[in-house]
Amino acid sequence: MAEGISSHPFVADPSSSCIEETVGNRHSSEVTHSVFKNGRYFNPWDTWEDSSGKKLLKWVLFDKNKSNIPSSRELDETLPVHEIDYEAFREPPAEGSLRVTWIGHACTLVQLDGITFLTDPIFSRTCGPKSLIGRRRYRPCPAKVSDLPKIDAVFISHNHYDHLDENTVRELNQRFGESLRWFVPLGLKKWLLSTGCENVVELDWWQESRLESHPGITVACTPNQHWSRRTATDYCKTLWGSWVVKGPSASFYFAGDTGYCASFKEIGERYGPFTLAALPIGAYEPVWFKKAMHMSPREAAQVHVDVRAERSLGIHWGTFPLGSEFYLDPPEEAKKGMEELGMNPEDFIILQHGKVTVVGSS
Repeated sequence: MAEGISSHPFVADPSSSCIEETVGNRHSSEVTHSVFKNGRYFNPWDTWEDSSGKKLLKWVLFDKNKSNIPSSRELDETLPVHEIDYEAFREPPAEGSLRVTWIGHACTLVQLDGITFLTDPIFSRTCGPKSLIGRRRYRPCPAKVSDLPKIDAVFISHNHYDHLDENTVRELNQRFGESLRWFVPLGLKKWLLSTGCENVVELDWWQESRLESHPGITVACTPNQHWSRRTATDYCKTLWGSWVVKGPSASFYFAGDTGYCASFKEIGERYGPFTLAALPIGAYEPVWFKKAMHMSPREAAQVHVDVRAERSLGIHWGTFPLGSEFYLDPPEEAKKGMEELGMNPEDFIILQHGKVTVVGSS
């Protein structure tokens, strides 16, 4: 590792009652470490490229937007939003299987081996500061915090507004309080505590933890290729990551928000196979600007193979207008990617907003 660059190990605060000792630390020469230098985190792969201000300006001013998002009436036909069947969550899925709902964007509601959890919840209409300024949903959120079943944990991939929504965080904390455990990458605990959350576990890549109420379930923070920023002065001061939830009979991988990188194979080797992997498939065009930070649907198909997923679910599409691709392209492209790899395209699941399905052994 270059001089002045180090991995940034997690150190539990022994005075905190809501953090238990991590059950594993996979920092070794066999895996890709997080890189922390001069107060900021860096992507360690040659597949990463920082997007300059000039590129951003070129995208905003000159890129042709091909998304062609239609009226709400047409969207009700092409991209319908369903009322979530919460009754289904009253009974746990069979051993070896999990239950999942796509709430929208990178938010999923998952139930496996006795726990129920959320990924990157955002129930607000707008993703931006105080949920007031920013990109607005073109598909409404099918969920309300007040309607959710008991939630045991929330997994946050990074601090961008479309993945870490302050209003949703506060509402979840108000309803579930200290019984809800938040899992976040390094540097984000302070922000969660500032919103009133108490039960926060902050992990580095390859570190593991567990839920006190369900010690048979292992949680691991794993790498992905992205970046972080929430204000004008905090560029990459907090880490980003993906998450593994490994139960006695079923397992789930949440890739977060990411470009394609070599660590997906590392994740598959150490934690695969997975009953289900939630993989981002949208906001990938223009490729010349987005490739390093947002993988394409065909790259998502490769990640399905890399992490050794039995089935995968397409996320990070169809909710906020964040990319220039035609709004219905991501699912079709993911299926094509599976076919090109000789995989069954039906193993890459596409859910409509609010739909509930069971994946795994019957």
